[in-house]
Amino acid sequence: MKTLLLATTNPGKIQEIKAILTGIPLRLLSPTEIDLRLTIDESSSSYFGNARLKAQIYANASGLPALADDSGLEVFALGGKPGVHSHRYSPNAEADDRERCLYLLNNLKAHPQPWEARFVCAVVLYSPSGEVLRSFGECRGEIIPEFRGENGFGYDPIFLVAGTNKTMAELPDEQKNQLSHRANALRAALPALREFACQ
Repeated sequence: MKTLLLATTNPGKIQEIKAILTGIPLRLLSPTEIDLRLTIDESSSSYFGNARLKAQIYANASGLPALADDSGLEVFALGGKPGVHSHRYSPNAEADDRERCLYLLNNLKAHPQPWEARFVCAVVLYSPSGEVLRSFGECRGEIIPEFRGENGFGYDPIFLVAGTNKTMAELPDEQKNQLSHRANALRAALPALREFACQ
């Protein structure tokens, strides 16, 4: 069975990716499982650029094929911000998820509701010999001015998923893994991942 390195140290993201890829004959490892500690400057201006950068660096450092994603929240009233800078949106470099959410809500106060938005995700699989695949997914919804739910990270507690009346943080794992931007990006990549696993 082939080994695939998940190029992230985010526990929530690792759990989500592993759940979505259940059934693909791949041994999925996190960087901590192989004692790999890297600091990556996500300097690209695009989601695919950052995902490729992470996957390439992890693949080259480990000698293993690596799967990376880059995701972000795009709020239409803010012209698509925070976008590719979602994790670094707050001027406070040490801000946690809740502080980033509060900063976003403060910036939305001057705009009328509903605050329509989408989560987007770009996925890249890179092997030491080069890029294998890339895919894209999105999840539509809106930002709400209250925190709801405990099952998530980032902006999940203030992102109301279209058609559900629940925030991303209120969705049970099974439903989130059907609707999320990351799920949609990974689902689009499944045929290529199955082919890769069987090579």
